[in-house]
Amino acid sequence: MPKKLLDDCFLHDKDRLRHDDAVALLKSRIVPVTGVERVGLSDASGRILAEAAVAARPVPAYTNSAVDGFAISGAHYDKVAGGRFAISARVAAGRPLASAPGTDTAVRIFTGAVMPTGFDTVAMQEDCTAETEGSGDDARATHVAIPPGLKKGANVRRAGEDVAAGTTLFEAGALIRPQDAAALASIGLAEVLCHARVRCAIVSTGDEVIRPGSRPLDEGEVFDANAPMLTALARAAGADVTDLGVWPDDSHEIQERLSDAAQRFDLILTSGGASRGEEDHILTALDALGKRHMWQLAVKPGRPLMFGQIGDSLLVGLPGNPVAVFVCFLMYVYPMLRRMGGGKWPKPHRFMLPAVFELATRKTGRREFFRGWIEMRDGAMVVDKYSRDGSGLISGLRVAQGLIDVGEDVPSISRGDAVAFIPFSEFGILEA
Repeated sequence: MPKKLLDDCFLHDKDRLRHDDAVALLKSRIVPVTGVERVGLSDASGRILAEAAVAARPVPAYTNSAVDGFAISGAHYDKVAGGRFAISARVAAGRPLASAPGTDTAVRIFTGAVMPTGFDTVAMQEDCTAETEGSGDDARATHVAIPPGLKKGANVRRAGEDVAAGTTLFEAGALIRPQDAAALASIGLAEVLCHARVRCAIVSTGDEVIRPGSRPLDEGEVFDANAPMLTALARAAGADVTDLGVWPDDSHEIQERLSDAAQRFDLILTSGGASRGEEDHILTALDALGKRHMWQLAVKPGRPLMFGQIGDSLLVGLPGNPVAVFVCFLMYVYPMLRRMGGGKWPKPHRFMLPAVFELATRKTGRREFFRGWIEMRDGAMVVDKYSRDGSGLISGLRVAQGLIDVGEDVPSISRGDAVAFIPFSEFGILEA
């Protein structure tokens, strides 16, 4: 049975909560909420393992040749003078020899073929000179000359050199990447036990929000840019996503819809309506139906971010501006989804690089995430930022390669100062 979300309120100060404190609170309380299911390897990439994957046999399973060439025994080879050997057999991949020939001979061998007993070294065919008898179709290689300098054990893949039998390849909670699917296949697994995907609902709010394609905009209306972005982000984080459309600015209707959604989804992501305005009904609906654990962070963009719970369903109330939605998803929702789905809480890598921009003065006491990118200047990597900081400017997200993370206590940034850069690739987002 899946575990339930912890039902105790998140403690916070009367002032806005700092970024690290918010992450620490979430990390300590969010638990896996999904069941498990068997998944074929072709569908396993991006899933979270629910049990450890242990190699029952070594990889490679047998000692084999890494190249096409001639197998010999190093004991019969003179590294200084080279050697000449009679060719006693031929062995190809998948067709091992029934019995081993004398170790003072050479065996014609092909890539992947099992090394004959007593043979430990392979000379590449392009380095060797074969001596033949006969002509035309009757020509047959009888001896091979191997030049000096060949190291004992060269061009041989030892049994178990990649993975020893009994090795734990992955612990429960590991995210399966494409290369991991290959590793799982190499130990003979056709399917793996994975956590089910988190059931995630996407909700847009506001009478002014119109879905593209539904009708032309009237004055004062905007197209909904948040829903398609959130849907793609949540799917990239491994969730099973359902779009619940645009909810009107009606307190009673929002409360009814939110109550219904809480019965069907593990996580509800809303955009807009998370502040204290008269038309911000998500906040009041949550307070009426469940518990508000966290609200108002010392973060820009994303100050009115809200976390709460209705029964066993978790709600994240995101701001309305697209840039704030994007940043808050990466910093808070992405790790939550991974953890709720059975994975470990991921911590994005931050790379310290010199800035080629300036922030003469900035308001301290809050964490800021600027859109930026890496450039090469004078042979060194540097970080530049998007010139405008408005949280409604989607163009900044398009040109950015990541986020510049500026701490609460940094009063200014001068050119050359080291800044923390978080690439979008840390969240599985590909660069254009």
